Amino acid sequence: MEYTKLGSTGTTVSQLCFGTWRFGRETGGQTETTKDEAHDLLDAAAESGINFIDTANVYGNPNGTSEEWIGEWLDERDREDYVLASKVYFPFDGWGEPGPNDSGLGRKHIRAQIEGTLDRLGTDYLDVYYIHRWDDETPIEETLRTLTELVREGKVNHLGASTMAGWKLTKALWKSDVEDLERFDVTQPLFHAAYRDDVVDYLDVCADQDLAVCPYSPLAGGFLTGKYERTEDGVVAPDDSRGEIDPNFDDYYVSERGWEVLDEIRAVADEVDATPAQVSLRWLIDQSKFTCVPIVGARTPDQLEENVGAVDVDLSEDQHARISEARYDEEGRRWGHRDE
Repeated sequence: MEYTKLGSTGTTVSQLCFGTWRFGRETGGQTETTKDEAHDLLDAAAESGINFIDTANVYGNPNGTSEEWIGEWLDERDREDYVLASKVYFPFDGWGEPGPNDSGLGRKHIRAQIEGTLDRLGTDYLDVYYIHRWDDETPIEETLRTLTELVREGKVNHLGASTMAGWKLTKALWKSDVEDLERFDVTQPLFHAAYRDDVVDYLDVCADQDLAVCPYSPLAGGFLTGKYERTEDGVVAPDDSRGEIDPNFDDYYVSERGWEVLDEIRAVADEVDATPAQVSLRWLIDQSKFTCVPIVGARTPDQLEENVGAVDVDLSEDQHARISEARYDEEGRRWGHRDE
């Protein structure tokens, strides 16, 4: 495993982050990852050298399950060996029906949720605390002041921001600077080889402000692993794959652009004796304008081992550029995605 600084922070993380959103998650009546499977995956991640673990208060059914399982696993290990990230924003169902202050980024909700997260993880602090979304109903100053208090109290080391418009991220950073508040150091957008132009403004802000980028769905929900095949009638998905159990998979990840990019990824994979998944992840790790640490969410230790192999893959500048350019046709027009 190779390691890198998390953006402009002094925290060192593995080049891949292990995502735990599948822990206890139910999709189509199936539990995607059970507790025993979760602990096996965490064991495999640690053995491979991954020290960066990503979760959220709402992961799992019921919410909080992912954090609880990670906390149980950490109980037998040295907390200081790991960099832990969690999130706040969405309604938390552990208390029953959500009340008027049980979601969003107001002071009351953040304060309540950080205590629950720390308790479930069995730790005194988080290394990274993300806002899971932007809250249009709460002034960003209130959110940032509350998060700043958590940093200065030692409950959080670094602040992170997930999906939002680029201008909103810029606004938050400006507010932090002018109000002398803690600023976001880490971001977590949807970003993969077939989905960059869609978030280019956001990524430009990250590059300009030296923010780390930790993309979720770096393999497009598994589409860029190459295990899906195109037919005249649509997509052939392997048994128990995300494409089979998630009714939104086709609309969200499958597109002409995706197929074009996947074809080039497959070609490059053949050239470097790697798998499409490894090439897709390496393409992200090799981003030159910002530190990029993809979040991998493997379902089995074998899948995780394959993903970890990305750190040993070498892509030439030409191969990297070919994957990027596959998003466009011969006339420079971007291939469509969804309704484009």
